Amino acid sequence: METSTTRQKPTQLPSTQGPLAAVDPLDAVGPAFSRLRRASALNVESPVSRKDMTRTLVLNIVDEGPEHDGQEITVGVVAERLAVDPSVASRMVTDCISAGYLIRAASQQDGRRTILQMTDEGLAMLAAFRRHQRAAFEFITRDWPDDERQQLARLLIKYVDSVAQAQSASAHS
Repeated sequence: METSTTRQKPTQLPSTQGPLAAVDPLDAVGPAFSRLRRASALNVESPVSRKDMTRTLVLNIVDEGPEHDGQEITVGVVAERLAVDPSVASRMVTDCISAGYLIRAASQQDGRRTILQMTDEGLAMLAAFRRHQRAAFEFITRDWPDDERQQLARLLIKYVDSVAQAQSASAHS
């Protein structure tokens, strides 16, 4: 049993605000990502509806395209990348199609399969959402030194790239 004399004191985060301030930074990463996801709809320019938040999840997957040669973006790929049931992904895709952001097209590899393609409206919606995300990032970090803003941006991109590499490695093992 651990006593107070053997327990290590948690490292303080740079911020002294919020419930994660006194937690070891490595233990706080998961909860921080959860809080970040919940706060992603921050109203900076104009409100982002829940429906549009959901649509951008699908549109980003279609925009990112295949992860490997021979892969086409289908409802099944959307379901896999979002870690949702195929019926949920199908409803999400159908909503994007109804909104005019996606179209279904025949696969060039297998004419029986349907793939998803972005429309001009979908590209415009995704571009507007990305502008919103940038404005939110700039608003949230407005008091930060520019080098810290740039460093966070680079590290987030590096983290996401590492996640993709880890997923690819586990898929091939």
